[in-house]
Amino acid sequence: MFKSVSRHVCAFDLEWVPDPISGRRVYGLPTTLPDAEVFEVMWAKAGATAEKPRPHLKTALCRVVAVSAVVREQQNNGEVTLRLTTLPRQGDRLMDEGELISTFLGYVGQHHPQLVGFNSQTADLPILLQRGLVSGVSAAEFCRRADKGWGSDYFSRHGDAHVDLKSLLSGWGIATPTLHELAAAMGIPGQVGPEPHDVVNWWVEGDLRSIVAQSQFDALSTYLLWLRAARFAGFFSAAQYIEEEGRVRGMVGDRITQGDHHLVQYLNRWDSFNPQSADAVILPLTAPAEATDQAA
Repeated sequence: MFKSVSRHVCAFDLEWVPDPISGRRVYGLPTTLPDAEVFEVMWAKAGATAEKPRPHLKTALCRVVAVSAVVREQQNNGEVTLRLTTLPRQGDRLMDEGELISTFLGYVGQHHPQLVGFNSQTADLPILLQRGLVSGVSAAEFCRRADKGWGSDYFSRHGDAHVDLKSLLSGWGIATPTLHELAAAMGIPGQVGPEPHDVVNWWVEGDLRSIVAQSQFDALSTYLLWLRAARFAGFFSAAQYIEEEGRVRGMVGDRITQGDHHLVQYLNRWDSFNPQSADAVILPLTAPAEATDQAA
């Protein structure tokens, strides 16, 4: 699987939507054409049908509107801190795309966390690069390649600086599960709410707050999936894994008390799963061993 668990881990999720400015440029549409009509042209060019009127667009034609991350930091004394961070910081106010990308990649380039995503190697990282170029930002530290070994080289497919859980656990093909399917199968919240989320619908309706909330839900699920994978790979003992999950619950609970009431949905969904199922999968598969060093 992966060779190490870094003392600094950043499990992230991006949300992106059709960008009418790019649509006008690529398809030669007049600047006066309303966004709604630009979207229709973009979907038509992408092969829209009656059954699928809003097909996926190429990422270069989409705008990044939210990024969320669960950040785990382990100090030299062993103390672990966990936080959930999101851009835009005010969930109902649209952030300039260039500023959003520059802020996130600037943080990664400065602090060099171990990045963890789901489908991030073929989707999240490419759109950050493509839209960073579109926005004209500079991310020099993030883009710097390691001179020796892999280090914090986020472009290497052979190191642990960037762990794509989809590539690692699922592969590709008709049997490949989504993040929500894989998470829910193991008792981690997948879909939150009665209906599957539709970021494009929310964007068309002007509901940025729901998009930001979904970004947070997916970042939390990605982190919990990474915890399970790290436990499977032997980086956490059964007791340590339970402690790590407890940290996530405590962090989410703290955010709820601070006013992030939408996270109640996530916690309720998590609690709705049979706890006995969760207990079963963290039992040692072999004879108990001493906890391994978590340092990278």
